[in-house]
Amino acid sequence: MKRIFLLCTALLACVAARAEIVKGSVRSTDGKAVAGVVVSDGLNSVQTDKNGAFTLDADGDSRWVFISTPSGYRSSVTPGELEYYKKLRKDVESYDFILEKKSSDDSNHNIIVIADPQISERDELPELEKHADDIAEYVKGMGKVETFGICLGDIVGWDHSIYPEYNKIMEKTGLEFRNVIGNHDMTNYGRSYETSLEKYEEMYGPAWYSFNVGKVHYVVLNDNFFIGTDWYYIGYVDERQLQWLEKDLSYVPRNHKVVLSLHIPTTLAEEDRKSFNYEMISELVSNKKAIYNLLKPYDALILSGHMHTANTQNISRNLTEINVTGLSGAWWCGPVCVDGSPAGYKVIKVRGDKMEWIYKGCGHPLDYQLKLYADHEAYPGQIVANVWDYDDLWRVEYYEDGVKVCDMERFKAQDPQALELYKDPSSLKRQWVWAVPTQNMFKANISKDAKKLEVRVTDRFGRVYVKSVEHP
Repeated sequence: MKRIFLLCTALLACVAARAEIVKGSVRSTDGKAVAGVVVSDGLNSVQTDKNGAFTLDADGDSRWVFISTPSGYRSSVTPGELEYYKKLRKDVESYDFILEKKSSDDSNHNIIVIADPQISERDELPELEKHADDIAEYVKGMGKVETFGICLGDIVGWDHSIYPEYNKIMEKTGLEFRNVIGNHDMTNYGRSYETSLEKYEEMYGPAWYSFNVGKVHYVVLNDNFFIGTDWYYIGYVDERQLQWLEKDLSYVPRNHKVVLSLHIPTTLAEEDRKSFNYEMISELVSNKKAIYNLLKPYDALILSGHMHTANTQNISRNLTEINVTGLSGAWWCGPVCVDGSPAGYKVIKVRGDKMEWIYKGCGHPLDYQLKLYADHEAYPGQIVANVWDYDDLWRVEYYEDGVKVCDMERFKAQDPQALELYKDPSSLKRQWVWAVPTQNMFKANISKDAKKLEVRVTDRFGRVYVKSVEHP
């Protein structure tokens, strides 16, 4: 019995040796203590006391200590006085964070969400710059409401040396972007998942973290699980992050919204929420239900990228996922993504406890939300609409000469424009690019004597978009 006791004591000592007591403080730029700020090492979390001080039992495997920036304050994603994260080091006695108090209430704010800029070669940077100019011009028209960006990963296409040039171009938007790691941002050819974060974290800091703006709690996760072979990965969120997320959410009031950003989508269709499809293991998060369960108490929104297609799923009454199509379009091979949606970005407007969103195609006006094909060779006698941002709370109606004919029939097919642009892979910069079916296509039969064909689309927020063509 004594031997068992001594063995247990020794094991506990080993475990304790792996922990590290991390101390520090959070203050505003005027030197005042900021109480109640959540501080974490990526596993464990604590709050600052009334003096702005914290003591954290940091896990031995932790690489960072970071704060969940509270509402009403500003931190920075870049190293400097206002950085929200610090590298854990043996020679640091106190980790002291500084926040800048905002001059006005941040309950009203906007987010520009991009996915998959995926710069693989430097000759693609001028095209990225055009898109950055489009974002800057749009943001300028949004007035003085606080606006920030979220990039949903695949910032580059393996070449991490491009990060500084990408960052410099995106500065033209005038926005500070909170970043998500994508599978192309991983450090590859290591021996395990744990080796895959090095290059990304070296540039952008921790691969999972959170922050608050107004009555919204924003969370970023890493769901690219590198499997230790070449560049292969699966969609999976490890237990360490799930434990951290559970603790992180415990500090969030139930009447606040939660916006969770990750790279690989959790869902693309109702079918994949009902049963697991092994063939989609690198395109969907396999343990999505664990995430859904943690989000269940909140009105929540998931943002994802990865697919270069547009997709919105209403998972439950209080949970929606928006899969944002690629800023790079079809990997910089053409102006539209492989589902026919225009390269662009999502605009989210938060007004107190209300949230609305809309998709903005680069080079297009904001009301460009659908395109039509009338009597196309693939659909003779029919009018077909691609309504890329559609979800099941939208309505798509067909009119002839000003009179409603029907609600259009939804079907799954390839977009004719994308099919034409990417029909010959050998002529493209990347020969693995081709058109893929989208479930956001709609059709109706054209009457023989109809002259003006019109499609009216009403989105989930009641906004109406109309597009028409003349029929000979």
